Amino acid sequence: MSSSASGSRVTLSEVARAAGVSVMTASYTYSTPSRVSAASREKVLTAAEVLGYPGPDPSARSLRRGTSSALGVVLGESLPYAFDDPQATRFLAGIADVCAGHGMAMTILPTNGSAEDAQRIRAAAVDGFVVWTTTEDDPVLDALAVAGRPVTIHGGPQRSPFGLVGIEDRAAARAVAEAGLRQSRSPAIVSFPFSKARAETLTHGPDPAAATFPVTRNRLLGFQDAITAAGFNWNQIPVAACSTNSAAESARAAERLLNRGDRPDVILTMSDEQARGVIDAAAQAGIPIPSGLAVTGWDGSDTAPGCRLTTIEQDLRGQGAACAEAVIAGNPAVQPQPWRLINGHTTR
Repeated sequence: MSSSASGSRVTLSEVARAAGVSVMTASYTYSTPSRVSAASREKVLTAAEVLGYPGPDPSARSLRRGTSSALGVVLGESLPYAFDDPQATRFLAGIADVCAGHGMAMTILPTNGSAEDAQRIRAAAVDGFVVWTTTEDDPVLDALAVAGRPVTIHGGPQRSPFGLVGIEDRAAARAVAEAGLRQSRSPAIVSFPFSKARAETLTHGPDPAAATFPVTRNRLLGFQDAITAAGFNWNQIPVAACSTNSAAESARAAERLLNRGDRPDVILTMSDEQARGVIDAAAQAGIPIPSGLAVTGWDGSDTAPGCRLTTIEQDLRGQGAACAEAVIAGNPAVQPQPWRLINGHTTR
């Protein structure tokens, strides 16, 4: 129990007095142990253990130094998502690469749309923030704006004075959709969620502008560009929105689409995980790929080579590193990233 007889938190001065050393010696025991003799260090640590002193307050120490030596990652998903989703893990690995090179820690700050999100951001003892997955209307962005620390957002939205790292989603979506639409008569889409509500929906020709997740909106716009250019009526295109980037959920969405009377002969997806789910659903229904159903993915992840997907390849690990470097340098900017279309064996 780290409290004194009066019930308040035990102080370093009390530890020093109990150890019979100066406050400076006690302080050096924690901050610069090499400047303290082994005997004095043992006295201080023993007194701290007896009194229940846990050590200096890290946030106070950070304020004195003017830095916390930690980078905050604002994750607009549940914490397990960071370790379950292959795209998220690659992105976070890029941030970790940079943090390791700079001798910094990485603090993951999951947000869930609750009132506590902004408070969690303001209280974070970090030198700057990288944001993964957010919406245009996310109150977290306002909290970050007043935090007084550098911020870089991955994938959007673009908001001054924050930096932005990502690919041109709309152009890439049009390119991969054009590949998927070859010899197609009945297209459909499996989409990322439209908003923080993360509702699973099945609609026809939704307005892309209604999507508050910028990545969802821009990829829908690119799909819409290609679909209308190919002569289809956007208002008749079925779009199944998933709540997360999950192969299992995508398989359920694809099953609903494939059981329709106007069964699609191509399904455009927003990730390789979603594409894998569609391929699993097609296999369950006995539909051959690509002659019976063409499928496109996104990301060029480890899933893609196994499925030989037609997909958009991007370097998420490199993008994570670019976000971290921009924040650490204190110079966030707009940094477009490269991408390329991979023509695999899942389209005609």
